[in-house]
Amino acid sequence: MKPRDVDSYISALPKEIQPLLKKVRRAIRGAAPNATEVISYNMPAYRQQGMLVYFAGCKSHIGLYPPVRGNEALQKAAAKYAGPKGNLKFPTDQPLPLTLINRIVRHNAKQNAAKAMARKKK
Repeated sequence: MKPRDVDSYISALPKEIQPLLKKVRRAIRGAAPNATEVISYNMPAYRQQGMLVYFAGCKSHIGLYPPVRGNEALQKAAAKYAGPKGNLKFPTDQPLPLTLINRIVRHNAKQNAAKAMARKKK
């Protein structure tokens, strides 16, 4: 069944994963307080001048999408969590890298703002 909002998405997952998802949500909201929460591709997503980030709860990890691009230092910091397509997987049995998530979201927000500004100049 498709979740209607982020709260229903989180509450539908196993109890042991819910606190982790709530932490990811807080990290994202802290980095982009003006972003709009939506459900896209049946998972939580955040939109601010375009899509910022998606996250998903899985059995053994929390996924964060899309891959980090356009910042070499950030890509290097995220590399140990990158899956085959570059999407990030944070193991549920390890502490979440909330500062990294915050940095990624802020980076994506800056990229979206620059793209929006470039579109306005055309």
